[in-house]
Amino acid sequence: MKRFIPFVKRNPLVSVVRLSGVIGAGPRAALSDEGLERVLTRAFTKGKPNAVALIINSPGGSPVQSALIGMRIRRLAETHKLPVHAFVEDVAASGGYWLACAADQIFADRASIVGSIGVISAGFGAHELLARQGVERRVYTAGHSKSMLDPFCPENPDDVARLKTILGQMHGVFIDWVQQRRGQKLQAAGDTPLFEGDIWMGEGAQALGLIDGIGHMEDKMKDTYGPKTRFAWHSRRRPMFQRFGMQLAQDALGGIEERAAFARFGL
Repeated sequence: MKRFIPFVKRNPLVSVVRLSGVIGAGPRAALSDEGLERVLTRAFTKGKPNAVALIINSPGGSPVQSALIGMRIRRLAETHKLPVHAFVEDVAASGGYWLACAADQIFADRASIVGSIGVISAGFGAHELLARQGVERRVYTAGHSKSMLDPFCPENPDDVARLKTILGQMHGVFIDWVQQRRGQKLQAAGDTPLFEGDIWMGEGAQALGLIDGIGHMEDKMKDTYGPKTRFAWHSRRRPMFQRFGMQLAQDALGGIEERAAFARFGL
C-alpha cells in the first residue's frame, strides 16, 4: 500500500535477473540477446529500482551473443543510471565471464569457477570412415575457401591457418572487453597470465582482480542498500508451445548439449 501513497519513502528495490545456461542465437537458446531483450528492459525500468543484480551460471557459448547481451546491459545501465552487480553461482566461464564483466562489480562463491578467457572451435573428421564404407564425397564450389573445414574431407592446413587467425581476432575482442570493464583491478594479477583460457575458483579469481569479492546476492545487496531492501525477480517468459511440451525433442537435445558444456568444468 505504501507504494501508492505520495511522499512516503519506499524501501530500496533491487531487480534480479538470472542468466543461466549456454549462450546461443535465437529465441529458443537458453541465453540470447533476442530472448533477453524484454526481461532486461523490465529489470531496469519496472518499479524504479535502485540497482540491478545479475545471477550468472553459464559455461559460455556464442561470443557474438555474449557481446550483444553485454552491450545491452551497459546501454540500459547508462541510460537509467543504475549500478549493476553480478553474482556467480557454479560457473562464469568464457562467455559467462563476458556477461559478468558487464556489471560494475562481480562477486562469487568461494567454490565458483571463473575465467576461461579464450576462444575455442571444435569439430570432427570423418573422411577415413567414409572411405572405409566406400562413400565418395563430392563438393563443388565457386570460391577457393567456400568449403573451408569440411568434416568429410581431409584437413587442409590452409583452412586451419585461416581458422586460427579468426580465433585470434575473436580472442583479442574478448581481451579488450575484459580490460575495458575490469581496468586497474587486473593489475593485481601481476605476471599471472589471465588470457590463456585458465580458470580459477572464487578466492583465486579475487586475488587476480577478475572479481571484486566473495559474496551472495541477497546478503550483499542488503549490506549495500540496507536491511529492508526488496527484490523483484525478472525472468524470461517461455512461448506457449514450450510451456505445453510441444518442443520436447529440441528441449531434450538442448539439455544434452548444455550438460556437455557444463561438464567441461567438472559440473
